[in-house]
Amino acid sequence: MSKEMKVFTREEVAKHNKEDDLWIIVDAKVYDVTKFKGLHPGGASVFLPEDIAGQDATEAFYGLHRHEVLLKPQYQRLQIGVIQGEKSVIHGGIPGELSKVPYAEPLGLTEGYHSPYYTESHRRFQRAARKFVDEILTPDALAREEDGKRPSLSVIEKMAETGILAMTMGPGKHLKGRTLFGGVIKPEEFDRFHELILAQELCRPNCRGYRDGQNSGATIGLPPIIHFGRPELRDRVVEEVLSGKKFLSLAISEAFAGSDVAGLRTTATKTPDGKYWIINGTKKWITNGTFSDYFTVGCKTDKGLTVILVERQDGVETKSIKTSYSTAAGTAYITFENVKVPVENTLGPEGGGVFVILSNFNHERWAMCCGGARNMRFIVEECLKWVNQRKAFGKPLHAQAVIRAKLADMIAKTEAAQHWLENITYQMQHMDYKQQAQLLAGPIALLKMYITRSAQDVARDAVQIFGGRGITKTGMGKHIEHYHRTVPFDAILGGAEDVLGDLGVRQAIKAMPKNAKL
Repeated sequence: MSKEMKVFTREEVAKHNKEDDLWIIVDAKVYDVTKFKGLHPGGASVFLPEDIAGQDATEAFYGLHRHEVLLKPQYQRLQIGVIQGEKSVIHGGIPGELSKVPYAEPLGLTEGYHSPYYTESHRRFQRAARKFVDEILTPDALAREEDGKRPSLSVIEKMAETGILAMTMGPGKHLKGRTLFGGVIKPEEFDRFHELILAQELCRPNCRGYRDGQNSGATIGLPPIIHFGRPELRDRVVEEVLSGKKFLSLAISEAFAGSDVAGLRTTATKTPDGKYWIINGTKKWITNGTFSDYFTVGCKTDKGLTVILVERQDGVETKSIKTSYSTAAGTAYITFENVKVPVENTLGPEGGGVFVILSNFNHERWAMCCGGARNMRFIVEECLKWVNQRKAFGKPLHAQAVIRAKLADMIAKTEAAQHWLENITYQMQHMDYKQQAQLLAGPIALLKMYITRSAQDVARDAVQIFGGRGITKTGMGKHIEHYHRTVPFDAILGGAEDVLGDLGVRQAIKAMPKNAKL
């Protein structure tokens, strides 16, 4: 404790039960709320019932407030002592610590369980990632989600220093020579399961707009440069972006075409000398677009769809698009007007853009699956905590069979999503980029469809479990409200649900052997 606390008996506290002399006990701590009672959002009357004034109000407090309220300085100052012979048993999360709530962590990373995928290297890595998220990321996420500003550059710099920006690109040469989380693992150790863990840990603050604003544009826009860019272009841009000095967006979607990449209307025509592209057109819903320095752009050319790297310059204009989540994501409408770009910035062969884009979609959609599965798990944890502390009709909320049935469905969907995701990740770990493009497009598309549909079911049931709190932006149900409001993003970004389901089935039909008959 920051200051020496007096020790009281419960009998002593019970004497302070009047309006002008009012104490309460919360988790073995004594609070003087005499002056505060009139400032309480719920009014002074909440402190005056006989079972609250001068009494242990722990159960009542946690029925109305999140534990984090007690950690705020203005409320910590109200504590005047502790109860003799008793210890506080409720505490906030310790940075880096895994939750003990059932199903709050993937089974393979939960103490006592086993996994064919995760090693001690992965568990060590997870603790380091969680500590970083708890200490560095979460405070900035909460602030930026509220004010709508882009993620703080100081946080991006720390993400670069620890290797996070590089690790979100997956395993590869771009990790060589980097120090990952202060040396917790070596660059050559880093595999797809480390990447899976990182992708899921970065989602834990449950600030969806902030998470997308956190260089996710580069996560989906840089792989085409890594795999298809000319060496001198690749080396320069990759280093600028992974060091946090420059920002990059994937600019494919248009008002005219989303999942239908063949229908893109942005054009690129060569100058008479063949040295430059002249680009004209628009792009819409581009994540990080408002603050990006580079854009990986899908263009229509004489030889077909072509992907070109465009640097911000005269003729490139970005405007913010307001969506149902925070503007911290930097979602943009982009206009290209006679933008001149060297032909050396072409990514892959001219006219070969479809392969470049579709190959890139696999990693993008897989990353979205990582986040979607983790977000479902977070909501399951919130609901399990709530039904355990919330009383209704004189009993804990979990005493109601209808609540347990909702939780069973939520847990089953979450576990199914995670285990399917881990199997896909195992396939990625044992395939090169070309094999992934050929064999995993269908399975990843179906997985994303399953996760985004399941997530909407989880969101709906979570609101029912939390009731009015589930549609309130602050307080006990704030994470539920945020999740319910932003869950449709996963179902749209990276390819709409129905389109992806159809893609998965078409891929399966295409692979059907000709001699397969009933």
